[in-house]
Amino acid sequence: MINKIVASPAEALAGVADGSTVLISGFGGSGMPWQLIDALIEQGARDLTIVNNNAGNGETGLAALLKAGRVRKIICSFPRQADSWVFDGLYRAGKIELELVPQGNLAERIRAAGAGIGGFFTPTGYGTALAEGKETRIINGRGHVFETPIHADLALIKALRGDRWGNLVYRKAARNFGPIMASAARCTVAQVDEVVALGALDPETIVTPGIFVSRVLALGSTVIRGPQKPATPAGKSD
Repeated sequence: MINKIVASPAEALAGVADGSTVLISGFGGSGMPWQLIDALIEQGARDLTIVNNNAGNGETGLAALLKAGRVRKIICSFPRQADSWVFDGLYRAGKIELELVPQGNLAERIRAAGAGIGGFFTPTGYGTALAEGKETRIINGRGHVFETPIHADLALIKALRGDRWGNLVYRKAARNFGPIMASAARCTVAQVDEVVALGALDPETIVTPGIFVSRVLALGSTVIRGPQKPATPAGKSD
C-alpha cells in the first residue's frame, strides 16, 4: 500500500546530504514551508544551495537557515528587502554566494527541469550583467540569452491538503512556486495542513499529482489515513 505520510519533521528530512541543492517554495511568507525549514536546520545538512524567490525575512524560516551558516549559495530573484538583514550581512561579509535570476527566468528554469527541457532562450537579461558568460542569439531581430534548467536534490513545499499518495491542492497565492518545484527535484517533501482520504480531493482541483511527491508531513489536527466510505444514495441502505 502506498503511504507517503511521515510521522515527524525529522522523518520528513531524513537523508538530506551536505552540498544538496534545495528548492523552497514561497513568495515572501505565502506558501513558505516554515516547519520543514526548521526541520532542515535541526537535521544539520551543510553547504547547501538554496533556490527561493527571495533571501529570507527577519530571522525566521529561510533567514534562520542562512543565519545557522548552512547555506553556501542562494539562487533567487529578490535578495534584498527591508527585513533581509541576515542575507545582507552574510553577503557583504563574503560568506554566501548569490546567483541573481529574474523572477520569470527563475520560474521557467525550474519548470524546464521538471519538463525535461535542456534549456531555453529568453530576451530577459539580454545585454545585462546577468547574461555574461552565457550563450546569446538573435531571434526575430531581438537578442536572447540561453538559460539552463535548475535541477534539485530536494524540494520543500507547502500545500493546503494532501492524501497518502501525495496528491496536493493549494490555497490561493500559497500555490506560487510549489507545483514546478515538486517536479524538478529528486525528492519532494510536502508540508500540508490536512491529510484527507483517497478520493476526497476532486481530481479537477489536484495541482500536484502524487507522482511528484515523495513524503507528506501533516501539521493539522485532523488527519484521515484510511479510505473514505462512499456516501449511501438517498433511499438506499447498506
